[in-house]
Amino acid sequence: MKTNIPAIEGGMPVRDTFLSFHQALLGEEEEASVIQTLRSGWLTTGPKTKQFEAEFAKYAKSEHAVAVNSCTAALHLALVAAGIGKGDEVITTPMTFCATANVIVHVQAAPVFVDVDSVTLNIDVKRIEEKITSKTRAIIPVHYAGCPCEMETILDLAKKYNLVVIEDAAHATETEYHGKKVGSIGDMAAFSFYATKNLTTAEGGMLTTNSDEFAEKVRVLALHGMSKDAWKRYSPEGYQHYEVLYPGYKYNMTDIQASLGLCQLAKIEDFLKVRQRHVASYDKAFKDMDSIVRIGRIPDIKHAEHLYAIILKTELLNASRDRILSALQKENIGVSVHFQSLHLHPYYRQQFGFSEGAFPVTEYAADRILSLPLYPGLAEQDVCDVIEAVKKVIGYYSR
Repeated sequence: MKTNIPAIEGGMPVRDTFLSFHQALLGEEEEASVIQTLRSGWLTTGPKTKQFEAEFAKYAKSEHAVAVNSCTAALHLALVAAGIGKGDEVITTPMTFCATANVIVHVQAAPVFVDVDSVTLNIDVKRIEEKITSKTRAIIPVHYAGCPCEMETILDLAKKYNLVVIEDAAHATETEYHGKKVGSIGDMAAFSFYATKNLTTAEGGMLTTNSDEFAEKVRVLALHGMSKDAWKRYSPEGYQHYEVLYPGYKYNMTDIQASLGLCQLAKIEDFLKVRQRHVASYDKAFKDMDSIVRIGRIPDIKHAEHLYAIILKTELLNASRDRILSALQKENIGVSVHFQSLHLHPYYRQQFGFSEGAFPVTEYAADRILSLPLYPGLAEQDVCDVIEAVKKVIGYYSR
């Protein structure tokens, strides 16, 4: 049987075993840290969480960091803290995970989408101003794949129209824009520590801000709206009565999660160096393939290298993106899609009347995009296998 025939068409796969799209790299340090926390008797929000907040704030070069149970929670809290609610509008991008827009709906505001730039797949800053109305209260730029948005333009617009800027930094923990860390640029920023992220706490997130007012309100809202330091009421300092200041949420991070986060944060720059090597290998392998477009980036930035996403020029292929995806899976290569056009999901079609053709750049990319494995646990041979499988499948289906 010919080896250049994809396994999906009856050939032999590139790999004998399946290569996961992502696998967190957790070592003995994480195990020891979690065990120490378990033995300490303090499992939920406590000293480890506070330590993680302090160290992450230092890393992000922000005045404050509030640890929560997800990036979604951080985005939601940011909107609530900013006073955004019914009748307001929030500008963001349709090239993102659903949580970015879902939280806007949760506060009874309306998401207003702006198409993306064809090079970076970040929000097209040239199109933002035309979407600003008297109801617009905030902009949520999404730093896609780890590349920062053009924040100077966004901040200028925010100042001109008195808007809050909440950065969706789920992909951008290590990202810098013109020498400034993401997390210290907008009014608030939301980070993700989900299992597939560059820094993981299994589930978890962080909100950063330089505003004392926002930080205080978010910290209270994240734990039922109870008065500051309510977590200390079971500490050796003695029982403290709490007061409910707002109808808050159950969004706090646990010390078990923070134990993982502290170890991961200490390794984050080393992890990035490994991913940078893998990105260089992918770039070199795919740069002369006409049917593959590599996602670009803007100058003078530090890219978090969270995703290695490519756009398949299906007009040059005899197969759809989903056919290519299935073929790579059959080659035992795990792949993913980031993202489907958010405005074309049933809820957003039905609730807001979005239809095909509304955001053509997003729709073109979303129908053709594919994410390849990119994580520090990948061996060099794993990367070579991914490259071989992509070349094999694309070569077979090329016109």
